[in-house]
Amino acid sequence: MMITKLKTHNKPSFHPWSLPNLRTEQSSNEYMKHLCLQKRYREALEVFDMIEKTTSFRICPSAYSHLLSACSSLRSLEHGKRVHNNLILTSKFQQDIVLHNRILNMYGKCGSVKDAMKVFDVMPQRNVISWTSVISGCSQNGQYNDAVELYCQMRRLGHMPDQFTFGSVAKACSGLSDAWLGKQLHAHVVKSESGDQLIAQNALIAMYTKVGLIPDASLVFSRIVTKDLISWGSIIAGFSQLGYEFEALLHFKEMLCQGAYQPNEFFFGSAFSACSSLFEPEYGRQIHGLCIKFGLGSDIFAGCSLCDMYAKCGFLESAKTVFNHIDRPDLVSWNAIISGFANSGDANEAIVLFNKMRCIGLKPNDVTVLSVLSACTNSWTIHQGRQVHSYIIKMGFDSNVPVHNTLLSMYSKCSALCDAFSVFEDIESSADSVSWNALLTACTQHNEAGEVFRLFRLMLCSQIRPDHITLSNVITGCAVIISLEVGNQVHCFSIKSGLVLNASVINGLIDMYTKCGTLGTATKLFNSMESPDVVSWSSLIVGYAQFGYGKEALELFRKMKSSGVKPNEVTFVGVLTACSHVGLVEEGQNIYRTIEIEHGILPTREHCSCMVDLLARAGRLDEAEEFIKQMAFEPDIVVWKTLLAACKTHGNSDIGKRAAENIIKIDPSNSAAHVLLCNIHASSGRWAEVARLRSLMKERGVRKIPGQSWIEVKGRTHVFLADDTLHPERDKVYEKLEELWLQMLDEGCDPL
Repeated sequence: MMITKLKTHNKPSFHPWSLPNLRTEQSSNEYMKHLCLQKRYREALEVFDMIEKTTSFRICPSAYSHLLSACSSLRSLEHGKRVHNNLILTSKFQQDIVLHNRILNMYGKCGSVKDAMKVFDVMPQRNVISWTSVISGCSQNGQYNDAVELYCQMRRLGHMPDQFTFGSVAKACSGLSDAWLGKQLHAHVVKSESGDQLIAQNALIAMYTKVGLIPDASLVFSRIVTKDLISWGSIIAGFSQLGYEFEALLHFKEMLCQGAYQPNEFFFGSAFSACSSLFEPEYGRQIHGLCIKFGLGSDIFAGCSLCDMYAKCGFLESAKTVFNHIDRPDLVSWNAIISGFANSGDANEAIVLFNKMRCIGLKPNDVTVLSVLSACTNSWTIHQGRQVHSYIIKMGFDSNVPVHNTLLSMYSKCSALCDAFSVFEDIESSADSVSWNALLTACTQHNEAGEVFRLFRLMLCSQIRPDHITLSNVITGCAVIISLEVGNQVHCFSIKSGLVLNASVINGLIDMYTKCGTLGTATKLFNSMESPDVVSWSSLIVGYAQFGYGKEALELFRKMKSSGVKPNEVTFVGVLTACSHVGLVEEGQNIYRTIEIEHGILPTREHCSCMVDLLARAGRLDEAEEFIKQMAFEPDIVVWKTLLAACKTHGNSDIGKRAAENIIKIDPSNSAAHVLLCNIHASSGRWAEVARLRSLMKERGVRKIPGQSWIEVKGRTHVFLADDTLHPERDKVYEKLEELWLQMLDEGCDPL
């Protein structure tokens, strides 16, 4: 009972001198070895401490070997140094290469490569184990270049490496991500006598998968005659991690069919990861059954991967069930389930799980808070986002730049631009390119073009270099304000910085130039691209269509299809707009029918608006109204406005009245609908209806928004309103207008 009690309190489970077998030198050595063989390492080191302090007993070499192994297993550098210092005092130590190798191994395992190298440098003689031990120590502790250099020295001095040496050097090659060096090592392995041994082959598989050369790893694997669990595990994990998920599952199945090996939790982790990448929950369910069959249903590692797989495939309740069955879930498991609900947009459940995790005393890390923040994506979840932000400040995560970047993204998605700016100001001195781009993107999404340019100028003054994401946002800002001059400057900057070679930057420039009406420059940029993608084609097609070049837009669409690029939703908006502008009603209708049938794209509101415009422009107002009635979703203001404008053009007061009434139902304060309806009635001589509508507008407080236009002259944007009297050069403007008026009258035009 006393022994048990002492052991519970991490005290020696015995008093050495109370045991008869520790009263002699031989019995003490034997007892230490016995404890080490039973893996009772701490007790063995306690005996060593007692002998060192209270006796003059000598420790034999075999006991030293066991004690050094105990230090290695416990990763106890302090005890290792004490054993080493005691060993130095023995007369035969300097000639004992085995003990030297044990010390090298111990220092490597305990993370002290510096001490290992000191021992290695003074060794009177070295063998392959000596070299392998020090190379392994360097590899294990991230000193990969040193490991490779030692291997080269070993070869130059004529020592032949064994399979363990190759294993350590292969790890160094993968740590350096140096595929060329790895292939050289592979050649050495093939030439050596140890080349066909399993440890060397498994090390090569692991090395090739880590540097991304899965075909080479597969070739090595196929040539192994007798594979073990490590061989199978390495190749399955490699396939799963490098995008060959189906092959990973095939190898997993093949291993099971052989029946020689029982998979462990790491095999199931790789298999579940492959299923989640393939979005194949049915495969995952079957492997889940096998996982339970092999007794790993409550394992943390397998359960975490399974939970992640169900969550990514949208089976959140299954993910939660798996999580609840995990035996003592750790932080990684909690992060997996929280991330699953967060990524699915269920902010409430993610917050609930986050709070449960904290209640059981588990401290969240930066991954946890990043997951919770990613769930807050709209104005309904901003309250939760602000609560998490407060927790981040309280726990000291506010110094973490990735956390701040996620906060920026969260506030921008929740339309809280002021909060996003506040977060950015807190980290401006330590902000990275992601921080700047997150704020620039937020401003772009909220049409704050002025802020985009201001931030870009500040960024240029900082130490952060703009990248293609930065320029894409700035170019979009130019397109929003239709500023050709600023756009040209950004284009020049992109050329000087070398970013114009990026496809997203070129696509942004094409879009900007088309919106500014400079179709020639946009076309030149398009023609300079080696392989235009769907965005490139769509931007040019939409640009030509919007500026009335319908035939050119349709010709571009035909070229796009013949080049093998599949159109997307935006492409068809441009094509239908082109048909509308050139009056190709039948062709537009045919193209609309093919959107879903041939291309698998569900028609959107924008496509429907284009079809209404196509029919209405051609005067087929009855068909346009009927088309609106059979739309798959509720018509919005844009659709009704399109129909109403056409009714004014074609003088159809009946359909125009219904269109205007529908607009007013959606937005009672919409002045355009009231004014257009008044004009329709006026053109038909229905003055009583005109008077009634104007009276109704007064009752509802509907005011016509003055027309607005702008022009850029010498880098300055001038804005004009209808009946404007505030512009500083108004006298000159009205003088020029009067001059143009007189010229129009002279030419026989009616200005009204």
